[in-house]
Amino acid sequence: MAEIRHLLEIAAYAAREAGKAIMEVYHSGRFLTEMKPGEFPLTRADKNSHTLLTQHLVSTNLPVLSEEGIPVDFMERKRWEYFWLIDPLDGTREFINKNGQFTVNIALIQGNQPVGGLIYVPCQDSLYTGSKETGVHKNEKGTLTHFPPLADRIQFQDLLQRKNITVVASRSHVSPETTSFINQFPGARLISIGSSLKFMLLLENQADIYPRLGSTMEWDTAAAHAILNASNRGVYQTDLQSELLYNKPDLTNPFFIAF
Repeated sequence: MAEIRHLLEIAAYAAREAGKAIMEVYHSGRFLTEMKPGEFPLTRADKNSHTLLTQHLVSTNLPVLSEEGIPVDFMERKRWEYFWLIDPLDGTREFINKNGQFTVNIALIQGNQPVGGLIYVPCQDSLYTGSKETGVHKNEKGTLTHFPPLADRIQFQDLLQRKNITVVASRSHVSPETTSFINQFPGARLISIGSSLKFMLLLENQADIYPRLGSTMEWDTAAAHAILNASNRGVYQTDLQSELLYNKPDLTNPFFIAF
């Protein structure tokens, strides 16, 4: 297999091309929105991004598993050593509401671990990239910012002792369990934002913790998870020790807490 750095370069080009296609639809105002099972919106931008991403990633000779693609049976998927896990347009509701808080998510999975991730923010022309091999950086309109990994992983008990903690939560999905969790931090400041940008607030030290005690899918988290791991942060299950795993028989994530 090609080295991760080269694979992420291919994925970065794919993400930018998909972002251009998304913005064409965004500015046209003609979304042709339909509803998927479960009342999830689907737009022309989701479909166009999926098509472009898969066309570019096929050159890597790795399988692609996409939110908007044809489901792949676990008996086939479990044989994959490496594969791409993508969300062509994360934050479709934000896209429809035209608030700019949507992303293209591309993750490279090895076995059940995310080992490389890219998050592209089309409205900002901002690309986050992360892996242990490349480090973590953001390229925003040609300006490169490097994020050195933390010397030590943050411990949840330390967060409980902090004052003025900032909690990031979903703009579209706040469950009663999430509200109860946040109440552990008296006086916490709450930030609401859409898509995988929530994870990037942790990376940029604009938030301290992101609890998601509600339903998500593997493609919602994998790219950000790889980036946070490369920065020595974690996306943990509710035991606060085990991290999320990928390519499960059921692609639904358990509840998680990122910090």
